[in-house]
Amino acid sequence: MATHFTVEEANALLETVRPLVERMVEQRREVVRQLERRQELGSLTQTNGGGFPPRLPADIDAALDEAAGELQRTIEELTELGVQIKDLDSGLVDFPSYRDGEEILLCWQLGEEEVAWWHTLDGGFAGRRPL
Repeated sequence: MATHFTVEEANALLETVRPLVERMVEQRREVVRQLERRQELGSLTQTNGGGFPPRLPADIDAALDEAAGELQRTIEELTELGVQIKDLDSGLVDFPSYRDGEEILLCWQLGEEEVAWWHTLDGGFAGRRPL
């Protein structure tokens, strides 16, 4: 059974959700950074570049595993609250709700002061409408 929120409940939950989403966005950036490091290392080894410490590949893999694990834990915290994550990079999340008897999604993105938008289940971000 999915959790559904009133606008007031979603806005009250932002006190908990906002820092989690901020953390999620930062953790996502760290995962991307480690993936880029891995790719750079791969490019270097393909061109027989060498010249890097022997432990570097293992260090990058360990950092990537740690960052990915932290990100996964934050995602789990948000989903346990009933929040639907829509975009890891921008911090876009939805709160399931009802409007005039129809199931909708209350839409909030990191940087917004409050939950002030909604869209249909298939409307997505492009279909956002003010409350």
